[in-house]
Order: sequence, then structure tokens, then C-alpha cells
Amino acid sequence: MPCGAGCEGRSCRIERQTGRMAAIVMVMTTATFRFYQQLNAFLPADHRGRDITCSCARAATTKHMIEALGVPHTEVELLLVNGEPAGFERLIADGDRIAVYPTFASLDIGGMRRLADRPPGTPRFVADAHLGGLARLLRMAGFDTLYDNAFEDGPMAELALREGRILLTRDRELLKQRNVTHGCFVHALKPAMQLRELYERLELAAEARPFSLCMSCNAPLREVDKQTVLDRLPPRVRELHQRFLICDCCQQVYWEGSHWRDMSALLDSLGRMR
Repeated sequence: MPCGAGCEGRSCRIERQTGRMAAIVMVMTTATFRFYQQLNAFLPADHRGRDITCSCARAATTKHMIEALGVPHTEVELLLVNGEPAGFERLIADGDRIAVYPTFASLDIGGMRRLADRPPGTPRFVADAHLGGLARLLRMAGFDTLYDNAFEDGPMAELALREGRILLTRDRELLKQRNVTHGCFVHALKPAMQLRELYERLELAAEARPFSLCMSCNAPLREVDKQTVLDRLPPRVRELHQRFLICDCCQQVYWEGSHWRDMSALLDSLGRMR
């Protein structure tokens, strides 16, 4: 059939479709990824501990592909592309080999580019709605931690960015949001183990100020004279204790009872991690 201007013959349509498919193939590239240590927990079982070779759009960055494979960018501390340090903005080239590493607890990586540096100063946190127990323990240790079980993902991410806080969550999709610059995926399920996990990952022991913040509302605590709070104390507490702290925001009173001693023992064990 002749192929004049405006021809819609079957052969012409096939040629155009074939051309489009060829163009799609031409803009794809292939790269090989390898994830190390705890990053494998984010991967399907058949991808763990092995090379993953996959097709990528030619304009894809390392960040885009790492998150497409299931790993939030906040969990990555070091990228090596063909053996050289690289950043998240690095465009993937055909044949690249990309090694992806988590935070190192004890390995000195020298002058290599760290991708997971925390905000400057003493760490401050915002915890998602499922981490209320961890939020209370962080406050107990003296770390400014915002928490509300009504927090929604978008405003929480914006709050963390605006105030330079580390976002804590067990929702990996939340950590993949573009405006999340500092975050931690919390692997442990129980609050005490979650606190230990953060102490190890962020090396918090040296910056802890135990019993300086209210566990309920995050406001500072101050010492208060016993007579000032006497009418609010259980009889046994009046008899046994002389030192008290109070929160001026919610008026919660603290003393060195059995709960205090349990919390002190937990913090002492974490302090020995230094």
C-alpha cells in the first residue's frame, strides 16, 4: 500500500509503534546494586545479600533507584559507584556498579562523603504516632522530642525540616518523601530496644541529660521544694523522699521512686556504650 502524506495503513502504524518501542529501549540503562548489613531488611528475601541488576531510566539518580528498590535514603550513609564515593544526585550510567552502605557503628570511612550526617547540635526529634513509648524514653534521657498521636505524615515531615529535627518512624514510605532530610527508620518493636537502637546509631550517650525534660509534655523540669508539692504526694512518698522535680507546663511531679530507678538503670546501661 502506498505511504503518502497522512497514510494510516497498517504497515505505517507498525513502523511507528516499533520506532516508539526502540526509543524506549534506547533510553533505558542497566546498573547493578548491592546493599549491605541492615539495609537488606528493606529488600525482598530474594534480593538480600546478592547483586541486583535492574533496568533504570537514563535520567535516574542513585536516590531514585535506591528508593525504588525499597530502601529509604535516610538509611544510607555511604554510596560507592564503581568504587568511588558518590552522592544521591549522581546520574546512573549504563554498567554502573553501586554499593550501598548503612551507618557505620565503628568503621572510620575517613574523608569519604557521608550521606546521613545528622543536623548540627544536640539531636532533636519528632516521632510518628506509633512511637509514643520511644518519645517518652527520649525525653527521659533529655532529648527534645515532639510527639502527638494525631500527627499526619505531611505536616510531620515539614515540621522536622523546618526545625532541623530527626524524623523517627517505622514507615519507610514516609522517609522517602523529598522534604525529609534527616530521619531514622526504627527497626526494634519495644521502646527500650528502640532507645538502644538510636543510642547506637546516633551515638547519643555523650549528649544525654537524664531527667531534665518532662516525659509527658517535653517541657524542662526544675527542682521544687517539698513543701510546695506536699499536698500532691502519696503518703508513702512524703515519708521516703526529699528531692522533687516539677514540670511548669503540665505540673507533673517527679521523685526518685522505683520507676525512676528502673529508668536510671536503663540509661546507665546505655551510657556504658560510649
